[in-house]
Amino acid sequence: MKPTLVILAAGIGNRYGGLKQMDGVGPSGETIVDYSVFDAVGAGFDKVVFVIRRSIEKEFRDVFRKKLAGRIEVDCAFQELEDVPAGFAVPPGRTKPWGTTQAVLAARSKVAAPFAAINADDFYGREAFRAIAGFLTGANPAEASYALVGYDLESTLSEHGAVARGVCEVDGENCLEGIVERTGVERTASGIVYAAESGARVPLPGAKTVSMNFWGFTPTFFDFASEAFVRFLAERGGDPKAEIYIPLVVNDLIRAGRAKLKVLPSRDRWFGVTYREDRPKVVAELRALTDSGRYPSPLWA
Repeated sequence: MKPTLVILAAGIGNRYGGLKQMDGVGPSGETIVDYSVFDAVGAGFDKVVFVIRRSIEKEFRDVFRKKLAGRIEVDCAFQELEDVPAGFAVPPGRTKPWGTTQAVLAARSKVAAPFAAINADDFYGREAFRAIAGFLTGANPAEASYALVGYDLESTLSEHGAVARGVCEVDGENCLEGIVERTGVERTASGIVYAAESGARVPLPGAKTVSMNFWGFTPTFFDFASEAFVRFLAERGGDPKAEIYIPLVVNDLIRAGRAKLKVLPSRDRWFGVTYREDRPKVVAELRALTDSGRYPSPLWA
């Protein structure tokens, strides 16, 4: 069974100042999404599901439908603030959807095979897609055996501001023991640090494995995510800013012994567009990869 790619593309892009997922940053105007789908097709994925907001559906389909026709099956799912289980309501003052767990759940009716879930604004690299495709192709769809592509922290930082990173604890068999969210992560003159709740700046090793939201799941994850979303809404649904992220669900599953997750180290270089100031570097990186012959230009020629 060939895997499906789920691309989380419903973000608003407040820090970026626009829709990052549709910004042409490649030599011929390609988006980062184009490169992800291109690498996924090469790795053996046969379907892509874009999780978007209904308000950008026409624009999104206009950008991607024609160029991907005949290359991979394309579908869309919608993540909206109002999409909550029966018995719950949107609290006053809330304007954003509920986080990446809700985004994955939005694709449930579109996914029947083992699947990868990624961000729309991150470049992950060809080898990363091959690694996750190999794992998913051999996965039993009925088992809670999952994977995560991990990257070295030092290669995932922005030169233009602090970022949040999911720092992974990995055992001797490359299985995930847990993810700890660290905020205010940045490179300083004395090394990489994060901001502790006390306000202290705490060192982090550059070789530490971090999650960049490149997950491999079987369809069993949808039931776990649905349970977690209901619990989250019951406990924190009244908080207009609270979100439920995939690592929170994964941590609970690992602690309870309900799932096992393999960490697949990536030799590829990750880059992305967190801030508008990151854009020139992304443009330069994609130009260099194209000039080296790694990608054609135009990409979908």
